[in-house]
Amino acid sequence: MAVASRLSDDDGLGARSLTELVVHRLRGEILSGALAPGERLVEEHLTRRYQTSRAPLREALRQLGEQGLVDHLPRRGVRVAELSTRDVDELFSLRDVLEKFALGNALDAGVVLEPAQLTRLAEALATMEKATTRDDPLARAEAHRRFHVELVALAGHQHLSRVYEPVILKLQLYMATNIRREAATRSPMDSVHRHRRLFDAVASGEYAAVLAVLAGHGARVYLPPEAQDPKDRQPS
Repeated sequence: MAVASRLSDDDGLGARSLTELVVHRLRGEILSGALAPGERLVEEHLTRRYQTSRAPLREALRQLGEQGLVDHLPRRGVRVAELSTRDVDELFSLRDVLEKFALGNALDAGVVLEPAQLTRLAEALATMEKATTRDDPLARAEAHRRFHVELVALAGHQHLSRVYEPVILKLQLYMATNIRREAATRSPMDSVHRHRRLFDAVASGEYAAVLAVLAGHGARVYLPPEAQDPKDRQPS
C-alpha cells in the first residue's frame, strides 16, 4: 500500500479540482502496481489517507470505473479491476484485430501518410521516451495508451475509434504491468524502441512492414505465463 499523503496544490498539479487530484493519485497507484488487481478500495481508508471527503472520492472512483481501472461490485464495494485470463486474451486479441484493420485502411494501396497525419503519434512517442527517461510510470503508461489510440485514429474511422477506446482502457492496467515488468528485466528504453519501430513502419507506408513489426510487438511478453500468447512466451 502506498504511503499516506495529503492532497493539496503543493503536489505540483496546479489548480485541479480535488476530484481530479484523487483520480490522479489513485490512477497512479493502480498503474504503478501499488494497488494490485482485485484489491478492495475502502472509502473510509481512502478518505483518511487522502484527507478528503466522500463526495470527491466517489466521483473519482466513478471516473476510474469508466476508464476500466476499477470495478463497482453490488454489495461488495469497489475493487481495482481484475480481468480473467480469458478476458485478457480476448481483449488483447481484439486490440490486435482492430489495429491491423485500422492500419490496413490508413495505408490502403500503399498510401504514404503526410507528416502532419503522424504528428499526434509522434508526440505520444516523444512523451513516452521522456517519461521513461525520468522514470515516471504513470506518464509512460498514459503515453503508451495515447500512442495506440492515435495509431488507430490514423484510419480516420470515427466508429472504429469509438469501438477501440473502451478496449484499450480495459487493458490499460495490464499494458502498464507488462511495460513495468519489461523495464525491470531489460533496459527501460526497450519499450520505447519497440514503439519507435512501429512508428517508422507506419511512416514508411508499407503495410507488410507494419504487420511484421506488429507480429513481434510482444503485447503480453512480460505478463504471467497464463496471460500470454504461446508465441509470446519467453523460453524457460
